[in-house]
Amino acid sequence: MSAYAELVRAPAALSVVGDTVAGAAAANVPLRGRRRLLPLASVAFYWAGMALNDWADRDLDAVERPERPIPSGRVSARAALSTGIALTGAGLALARIGGGARAWRTSVPLAACLWAYDTRVKGTVLGPVGMAACRALDVLLGASGRERAALSAAGALGVHTLGVTALSAGEVHGADRRVAGGALTATVAAVSVATAVPKRCGGGQAGGGPRRAATALFSATYAASVGGAQYAALRKPSAQRVRAATGAGIHGMVPLQATIAARHGAVRAATVLITALPLARRLARKVSPT
Repeated sequence: MSAYAELVRAPAALSVVGDTVAGAAAANVPLRGRRRLLPLASVAFYWAGMALNDWADRDLDAVERPERPIPSGRVSARAALSTGIALTGAGLALARIGGGARAWRTSVPLAACLWAYDTRVKGTVLGPVGMAACRALDVLLGASGRERAALSAAGALGVHTLGVTALSAGEVHGADRRVAGGALTATVAAVSVATAVPKRCGGGQAGGGPRRAATALFSATYAASVGGAQYAALRKPSAQRVRAATGAGIHGMVPLQATIAARHGAVRAATVLITALPLARRLARKVSPT
């Protein structure tokens, strides 16, 4: 089981639960009743993508990362592929049950996008764009039926993912300073979009001091943790610093999601999300998120 936990980067799933929470908050469609299954669908899709990632990279990992589950022989290539297929199916089923036909219309292209990324797009110039599209679609999954209202939230997570994915290509051999600078720019853009005042901020759920205070706190946490690591990589883009910045970028999804949720009035949900950050960092010492 530990080998499979490493294969799917199990603890890193804590960074994806908030996608649908942020999307739902932005669209003002709370996750109630069956819709509470949508974050679980996101987890299934995330784990599927990780399993497929290692299956597709098994030959490269045999050279660069022989300790990973497939090249080390702890998980067979066939088992990894089967895991990816099964988890994709689980994600589609959970999305259909949780969000009905509307969520299904978003989950199908999401599944197709993650498969395309792992098997075709990754490693090309369009790789970071493909991963950003997957993350944006996952946010829209939480806004099923009101996707247009959550476009800015999806854009913030998408831009963040674009920068993190582009920088992660240098985890083994280091990165170019321009790439590190681009990732830092993406972080600045993401926090700017995430903290933009929503149109419905005139009153009600989206207004009030607690919303503003929570948004400021969570956005500062995001900017400090992700931006700080990326700035260090910009100054010296070694493989070690790039790996650290990539890990910070993955965990940084959580305060970014919390920022979006709080900005749109879901302060309680945002506070619950942020409590996952220390746990995610602790578990990352046992199972690497990258």
